[in-house]
Amino acid sequence: MAKADENELTITCVFDAPRDLLWKEWTEPERVMRWWGPQGFTSPICKIDLRIGGSYLFCMLSPDGEDFWSTGVYLELVPPAKIVCTDSFADEDGNVVPATYYDMGDDFPLELRITITFEEHDGQTKMTLLHAGLPSGAMKDATAQGWNESFDKLAESLR
Repeated sequence: MAKADENELTITCVFDAPRDLLWKEWTEPERVMRWWGPQGFTSPICKIDLRIGGSYLFCMLSPDGEDFWSTGVYLELVPPAKIVCTDSFADEDGNVVPATYYDMGDDFPLELRITITFEEHDGQTKMTLLHAGLPSGAMKDATAQGWNESFDKLAESLR
């Protein structure tokens, strides 16, 4: 049995929705803005240039008014089955910034990789997220919590 890489986070969820709809939830800005970010966070800005080499820029706004920006470049798009992109912290102009910009540790890499796959089965969709390059420890745990809370919001937005 292969050992999971300690710098990878894998989350699998099953949604009661067709695969085409999950694809739209990840690729249409007005849909992403409904669920992006942990509980209590909102997503007031989302820009997506959905093409190989295109980029995204997402803003998460915390309950206390602090914004966190992320950006990345699309590396692989297989509608409606797979998205592969880079993932970095950013400023509001989309420039990549280190995690220290947001008062986080300096062990966080400038760029990570996200792979999302969508598998349809009997009208439901199994979505698997692989977030690679994360430092192990507290930041990886916080990232897992953030994704899981976002996916709870995603499930709610699909109802």
